[in-house]
Amino acid sequence: MSKLTIKEVKELLENGLSKKQLDELRQDERKGVQQALATFERKYAKIAQKKAEFQKRFYYEDAFWNDGIEYIAGIDEVGRGPIAGPVVTAAVILPKDFDVYEVNDSKQLSPKKREELYQLILQEALAVSIGISDNKLIDEVNIYQADKLAMKHAIKNLAIKPQQLIIDAMDLEDVDIPILSIIKGDATSNSVAAASIVAKVVRDRMMDFYDEIYPGYDFKHNAGYPTKAHVKALEELGISPIHRKSFEPVKSKLKSQN
Repeated sequence: MSKLTIKEVKELLENGLSKKQLDELRQDERKGVQQALATFERKYAKIAQKKAEFQKRFYYEDAFWNDGIEYIAGIDEVGRGPIAGPVVTAAVILPKDFDVYEVNDSKQLSPKKREELYQLILQEALAVSIGISDNKLIDEVNIYQADKLAMKHAIKNLAIKPQQLIIDAMDLEDVDIPILSIIKGDATSNSVAAASIVAKVVRDRMMDFYDEIYPGYDFKHNAGYPTKAHVKALEELGISPIHRKSFEPVKSKLKSQN
């Protein structure tokens, strides 16, 4: 190992080394080697920590699996707060050997990372389903009820009927499946976290599409939330077909137009 250049040592560290090789590098007195080794060990210590935290987020699922409950669906929603666009829910059933350790609360992830994880979740999940309530339904029944309807739709359309539901701080009536409602479920359950990622990516893609159809509101960047630029555009351009008329300041704008 001592005959390797610093560049070659870095390449080996990237590709993986045996314990024997790592021990040999620790004996190498070259400063560049020790710096590369320190960087490598910090990186893998972070990965090990992420993996440990990931396993902790299977606390609820493990309890159900140990009781013989095989199909557990995590449910989450995105889009309750915006003044435009739909509320989107996702239901995800993960396998017991799911090991995509970077899955976490979608709010903790960058858009690029969410897209990467979205693809992996679709590949490895046992079942994934989406439920959507558009702005018209939200105005008709209120956001809370529209959210519930979207969740029920997502659950109903899963390819596998779940035996247990884990939902982020929500309860559903008229559902013949046991429900565990937990606060901050997207941060404490991998099934809910996976659902939060799927719902977030789907809704963001929808808002990107709406940005092309209804330019000027900057839906691509604000996702329908009432940013200063969005509210200004609402004043200048008026109400778009996807704005929620029961939400302020859209509601006041509608009154002023009438």
